[in-house]
Amino acid sequence: MKTILLTALVALALPAQGIAAAGSTVAVYTTAKDAERQMAPSRTAPLAEGHPLTEAENSIFVEPTRRFQALLGIGGAITDATAETFARLDPERQAEFLRAYYDREHGIGYTLARTTIHSSDFSSGSYTYIEDGDGDLKTFSVEHDRKYRIPMIKRAIQAAGGQLPMMASPWSAPAFMKDSANMLQGGKLLPEYAAAWARYYTKFIDAYAAEGIPIWSISVQNEPMARQTWESMLFTAEEERDFLRDHLGPTIQASAHPDTKIVVWDHNRDMMVHRANVIFGDPEASKYAWGMGFHWYETWAGFEPMFENVRRVHESYPDKVLLLTEATVEKFDWAQVQRWSNGERYGTSIVNDLNNGASGWIDWNMLLDQTGGPNHVGNYCFSPIHADTRTGELVYTPSYWYIGHFSRFLRPGAQRVGAASSRSNLLTTAFLNPDGTLATVVMNPTDREIVYNYYVGTASTRVTIPAHAIQTLVL
Repeated sequence: MKTILLTALVALALPAQGIAAAGSTVAVYTTAKDAERQMAPSRTAPLAEGHPLTEAENSIFVEPTRRFQALLGIGGAITDATAETFARLDPERQAEFLRAYYDREHGIGYTLARTTIHSSDFSSGSYTYIEDGDGDLKTFSVEHDRKYRIPMIKRAIQAAGGQLPMMASPWSAPAFMKDSANMLQGGKLLPEYAAAWARYYTKFIDAYAAEGIPIWSISVQNEPMARQTWESMLFTAEEERDFLRDHLGPTIQASAHPDTKIVVWDHNRDMMVHRANVIFGDPEASKYAWGMGFHWYETWAGFEPMFENVRRVHESYPDKVLLLTEATVEKFDWAQVQRWSNGERYGTSIVNDLNNGASGWIDWNMLLDQTGGPNHVGNYCFSPIHADTRTGELVYTPSYWYIGHFSRFLRPGAQRVGAASSRSNLLTTAFLNPDGTLATVVMNPTDREIVYNYYVGTASTRVTIPAHAIQTLVL
């Protein structure tokens, strides 16, 4: 695990020569709207020396000698809702699900995961790991999680080859620790419980480690500026800074697992620059903050995704790792489970987040049922795979295929290289993998087929991408 995590912070000595030798062929994998088969493989013509270009052509230019951040991985969250739904599948479908997500040859090769510290909205009800009023944490136990979540996580780790870096995030402190006396509807942590709440994280990390589930990283608080109808708790930037600096950071450092990474913010791109300035600008707080997590929900009410804020934080604090830690399409409708724009939203976000400096991308629920739950407050959402528990069927959605064009071919330790499109009708990013393969993702969100030149250095070939499609080119 340490090898994977370190690659995000150093430039890899990956090969640059010989990648685009004339005569080399490119494997192209295509997912397209209404196609009979998704992620379908094909071969293009061999690479040849490029031709004189005109402005009328579409071209993708990849320059492997230009190196940027390394990739931690791509994955999804194992929530209570995911684990409860997984438990309702028959053994054959459970095995299919695990292959679909974690097998690189027969699935999409996830390499990161996230889970919750006690309940979130995607649980069947609110709960904590202690009895009410136990500020000394003497009753701490993860027994609740042993029914569904821990068994599923163990199987996921096995399916992923024995290693699955796991991030954990809290949605709220126990009600008695908050000024609102309620786990739901926001509220703030009472100062007198700050030390106890910091120890709660280490208790969780210790308990999961004892179950054979190492926790790679934690976030300070999920969505600390959102007063939700579900489990939620509010921290201003200054409050999060002070809690990290004075309590959580020192407590983790003094614990049995001092190498656990701490991620701040864990909320939308809109306010991440301010949060970074406040926390990373304080030397004492910053030394405990490994990186920053962000979500994509600032697109609400018609606002555009604020990808440039990812770049601004990356440029200002290049020593901090950035990763998207949650994304989902909300307002679930079973009749719209195959809505193609859901997948395109994922593709657009992943391309832009990676191109602006993110080192990882973690989706929200990996599996939900035909209601978009279970969810104890009615906040039903889409997931890449749904289980119709009435029939036992697994339903693969466009989001699954779009994420897979990144997670299957962009491997941990891969380094982003220069990649650009000559026209705004195509999106692209490219990574050089540790095994020397070059993976380029090209996305066409338009209503028409596009023929483009695929250039790697000075060598090129021509590729056709269907309308509303995504391709991964592997050289």
